Amino acid sequence: MMLVLGLLTEALFGASLTVYGVLFLPVCVLTALWVREGDLLIAPVVVPIAFAVGLAPVADEGDGSTPDRLMGMVTGLATQAGWLYGGTLLAGVLVLVRRVRRVRTANRRLARNRGAGRAAV
Repeated sequence: MMLVLGLLTEALFGASLTVYGVLFLPVCVLTALWVREGDLLIAPVVVPIAFAVGLAPVADEGDGSTPDRLMGMVTGLATQAGWLYGGTLLAGVLVLVRRVRRVRTANRRLARNRGAGRAAV
């Protein structure tokens, strides 16, 4: 998803890193909300990786050689760290809220089942 957004950002906005960072935030929210319940802790790990993958087409490549591409990636990651940290934090908070809700629901269900077992005895 982020690779497609990186390519679109390059084509439509002239490789604007700010536009790419702004587009990264909704992807973080969607990732945190769409991930399965059993994989909740994966979302805060996946979003920084996705950010780096999508940054490849947006990063300044110089003359296109491998060292220039690598330097463009490192520079892009360094200068856009605010977007990266913000998106990762956003995904982490949403995942944490979902996890707390899941644990509370499981505890209520367990307490209800225990109460029903005692009433039947």
